[in-house]
Amino acid sequence: MAQDIRKLFENENKLSTLKMPEGHEKRFLDKLDEALPAKPKQRSSFDFMRIAASVVILIGLSFGAYKFFETPPVEPQPQEEVATKMKSLGDVSPDLKKVEDYYLANINLELSKVKLTPENKELFDGYVVKLEELNKEYDRLSVELTQHGPNELTVSALIDNLKLRLNLLYRLKEQLQDLNDSDLDQETS
Repeated sequence: MAQDIRKLFENENKLSTLKMPEGHEKRFLDKLDEALPAKPKQRSSFDFMRIAASVVILIGLSFGAYKFFETPPVEPQPQEEVATKMKSLGDVSPDLKKVEDYYLANINLELSKVKLTPENKELFDGYVVKLEELNKEYDRLSVELTQHGPNELTVSALIDNLKLRLNLLYRLKEQLQDLNDSDLDQETS
């Protein structure tokens, strides 16, 4: 089995001087096309079912996570006390007020851009549930800010909550766009 490498290189040089006959490559490609014709990619009729199954799984997991992480109810306080005592990021600093206003304006803008149709209602409802959870968490953090005063962790958590809500809306828009694109692809097929 062992061969001298010098002999292999000498044989290689001899072989490399040989040339293929004219048109050999074209004949080879023609025969290859006859044996294995290129098939146009066909869309499976189950694409819609896969998307629907993914949405159902996503909603199921979201609901399960919601139930798992659901916080116990907080003791109800008189509405007047809560309204007068609640602090927001704007009460801490004017710069934080700008950040809060920026995120809240973008969140409301993105929500207003969403076009609700019967096809995307279920997906939209799943996101609305998640947004409601984030709103409750934001309110809880605002109560903590009011009761314990401003600290780095609470302020950071409030800003992260706003970022998360905005990113959630961006993901919703992307999924709705993908859903619309797949519907258009199915209609043209």
